Amino acid sequence: MHRKNTSFQNLPFSKLFKTYTSDFSKVDPFYSTNPFDKEAVLEKANQLHLSGDRSRTVEILKEFNEPFDVHEQALQNMDRLQEEETLAIVTGQQLGLYGGPLFTVLKTISAIHLSRQMEELLERPVVPIFWLADEDHDYDEVRSIHLLNRQDELQDFELPKRTSPLPPVADLSLPPELKLLRKEVRNVLYETDFSADLWELLDQHFSPGNTFLEAFGGFINHLFSKHGLILAGSNHPDVKAHTKEILKYSVNEAEAIKEALEEQSEKISEQFHQQVTLYDSNLFFLSEEGNRLKINVQEDHWTTEEGHKWTTEELLQKIDEMPEQFSPNVFLRPLLQDEFLPTLGYVAGPGELAYYGQMKELYACFDHEMPVIFPRLSAAIIEPSIERIIDKLPFGYEAYSQRIEDLESAYVEQSDQVDIEAIFDGWKQKVEQAIAPEKEKVAAVDPTLDGAAGKATAVYFGELDKLKGKVYRAAKQQDQTQLNRIRKIKKNIFPDGSLQERSISVIYFMNKFGVEIWDELLASLEEGEIFDQHKLFYLQS
Repeated sequence: MHRKNTSFQNLPFSKLFKTYTSDFSKVDPFYSTNPFDKEAVLEKANQLHLSGDRSRTVEILKEFNEPFDVHEQALQNMDRLQEEETLAIVTGQQLGLYGGPLFTVLKTISAIHLSRQMEELLERPVVPIFWLADEDHDYDEVRSIHLLNRQDELQDFELPKRTSPLPPVADLSLPPELKLLRKEVRNVLYETDFSADLWELLDQHFSPGNTFLEAFGGFINHLFSKHGLILAGSNHPDVKAHTKEILKYSVNEAEAIKEALEEQSEKISEQFHQQVTLYDSNLFFLSEEGNRLKINVQEDHWTTEEGHKWTTEELLQKIDEMPEQFSPNVFLRPLLQDEFLPTLGYVAGPGELAYYGQMKELYACFDHEMPVIFPRLSAAIIEPSIERIIDKLPFGYEAYSQRIEDLESAYVEQSDQVDIEAIFDGWKQKVEQAIAPEKEKVAAVDPTLDGAAGKATAVYFGELDKLKGKVYRAAKQQDQTQLNRIRKIKKNIFPDGSLQERSISVIYFMNKFGVEIWDELLASLEEGEIFDQHKLFYLQS
């Protein structure tokens, strides 16, 4: 496996993300620490102190991880968290079917790599943690996967829709229809030397009746627990009890929190964009029916669409007595997470990085400070079949993010620089100039042979025209071959115009290159490597 780097600047990333990774000084008002400044990270680590009970955190983590077959390396990291010096690099993601898109494992690899890097830099223990988005209720975002089929077309596979409101996706069981989806997926993927191992792994976790939490958590644990990765989440009564003060504070200080979010969001939208819409409340309620319901503020009451209603005092008492019935939104979750864990840094994708930019003043409301926001590894996997043809074309990697019509036009325009008509017109002119004196000499010997000499010239020109036709056909065939190659490359590295990492399921690559492909990718990262550029991983056939 070898690699190349390419700038984010000419790729479909937001202005905020491009600025964050190229000139942090311009986004400094929205974040607490420059992730690319070792001294700043060191200072952040020295200031960090977990106010909560570390021993209780470890007890809860061990209970949370008990359903999974946790590797000894991860168990050791849980024990290390009891030490006052230990810090954490955290990342997280929704509980995607069959592991979700490529960026899921890229985030996980990033957390593991950065935890090792920070441990070396800080000379203190740093452990990687994957925060399962076990309270998210956006079922539509996790019920499908996308694969390149045998025609290099991006094909979608979906579980049936479900009507809202819904409980957290973590609590939903995988339906019987998964069996049909599994069959369809396997029919589309090539059978390889690695297929049997992949399906054994998938069937072990993603089986009808298993919850999304059991399936996705077991899958991630199987792949990365051996690297010391710890699983965590907040959809657990002990985690809620341990962090309920964050939930209560969000009610008591709702107005100040709203103002802080509005102020920071307005500032960031002036220069970049606002990622997340703001609401009066940042809480959800988990009803007796299991539905996750948005809590709204109406004058001096807090309500849900199903008719629940509390005064502020009643809501605070309810949270204190039954914190497991309340759920944080996208803004509160990081604060709850950082109350539970000694979070030095969070590994974020471009979207997460954007909403963290809305949160700097929110952290101040809770008397907390935002962790270091490390951009995740962003990458494309270049298969051998793509590597063999990509150098035969005049485009760099970034160009393939354009529309296929624009790529084809650019190629045809470039290939038309060879003017076949001009070549053969010039050829005929030179022939005519060369034979004119000879024709005169023939006519001088016998004037009746002048026509025969002209006929010989016409025959020669006729053969030139035949050759020209062959050249046109050859050029067209070559162009068509190249145009086909352009389409193949485009479909593979920018499927449907989107970055590969956002579209293609992790299992596509595991089926082609082995379940251990992510171990190899992790091992290929250099010790001090940072993720300020998009990376291309070239796989060996």
